[in-house]
Amino acid sequence: MVRYPIAAGMFYPADPNELIEMIEHCYLQPLGPGLLPSKKGIFEKPVGLVCPHAGYPYSGPVAAYSYEALSKRVDNNITVVILGPNHTGLGSGVSTMNDIWRTPLGDVEPDIEFINRLWKECDVMDLDETAHIREHSIEVQLPFLQHLELLNIAKFKIVPISMMMQDYETAADVGYFIAKIARELNKKVVIIASSDFSHYEPQEVASKKDAIVMKDILNMNEEELFTDVASNNISMCGCGPVIAMIKAMKLLGAKNSRLLSYSTSGDVTGDYSSVVGYGSIVIE
Repeated sequence: MVRYPIAAGMFYPADPNELIEMIEHCYLQPLGPGLLPSKKGIFEKPVGLVCPHAGYPYSGPVAAYSYEALSKRVDNNITVVILGPNHTGLGSGVSTMNDIWRTPLGDVEPDIEFINRLWKECDVMDLDETAHIREHSIEVQLPFLQHLELLNIAKFKIVPISMMMQDYETAADVGYFIAKIARELNKKVVIIASSDFSHYEPQEVASKKDAIVMKDILNMNEEELFTDVASNNISMCGCGPVIAMIKAMKLLGAKNSRLLSYSTSGDVTGDYSSVVGYGSIVIE
């Protein structure tokens, strides 16, 4: 079966040519990294990313930092595990699916072998397409990945994971099984935690709260991240996906982290009275 796009025409252009143009604009505009990926990378070790998922005019330039960094670290036959929050409330608390994902740039194949191991072994996870049908947080990452494929930089399959349940134990469990299965199947794995940071706070409040979040992610301290988000009332939508990513990356041997970019919607609109925070971080 095919999971058809629901964010095309809203979060990013529905026309393929316009979509490619917008992705490339995200790399090249002032808030972006300033260059396009230009050559195939060499995959040496697993890569983890935190990447935002708002509309491309808002968070696309920050997301471009993640994919520019990724382009230097990947080649062919990559399994990209994409963890996203469930904004819709539909479906299971944690779920994956094994359908093809379609975007204006074509079809994205699932890694069936990885997916079938994951939902059968991880007790908190179901195979449930309902949670994915109307959810944008995973879909908006796909055109950036497909753009790398169009540039002959990477070939990939995906493992989509939607998380409505984001308590610490659930997220850590998901991360444990991602790492376990990646090792046992000897997969070249990239793990993307799709999340925005503070939502609809004044700029000065959002930036302070987001600094706490980013410190914990950069320290790869998933327990402190969960505690800080709760105790500081931080409206980060993908705390669970980030915890799962950090847990998996640490189990896979990650030692280093780096902040690639941070901005808010106010940097695009000029309205700093109520902003959403966007961050791009790499862990490896």
